[in-house]
Amino acid sequence: MTPLASSPFFQKEYEAETASNSYIMSLIGIMVGLPLPIINLLATFIFYLANKNKTYFIRWHCTQALLSQISLLPINSIAFWWTIRVVYIDLEINNAYLIYMGIVIFFNLIEFIATIYTAIQTRKGKHIKWIIYGNVVDRMCKSNT
Repeated sequence: MTPLASSPFFQKEYEAETASNSYIMSLIGIMVGLPLPIINLLATFIFYLANKNKTYFIRWHCTQALLSQISLLPINSIAFWWTIRVVYIDLEINNAYLIYMGIVIFFNLIEFIATIYTAIQTRKGKHIKWIIYGNVVDRMCKSNT
């Protein structure tokens, strides 16, 4: 009898769970460090570093999750510091601020929904490739086979 850990089913299940967790890390980062945009990136980056030498499926999804957080960092940082200035320096809340915050909320909401959907589908073992990020990740991650 072979041990469960060496069976192909267990390996596939482990890969799907770990790949799915790469997306869950960014969601946990949102809950823990909501006001600081760098927290999401750091949580995802640490998870990426811990899993970058694992299977192609895991590495690919960790990289895609990391790229999504890297692309959100600048717009979230601007929103954060602009809001700090509005609150503490008593700047006016003008139309530019409201429009920018609307755009930031829109992009974060899209990323949040896509992250949840991708985490669920990846946990099922499906390979979800995001628009823009998927092609970049294909170039960054090479299959070992």
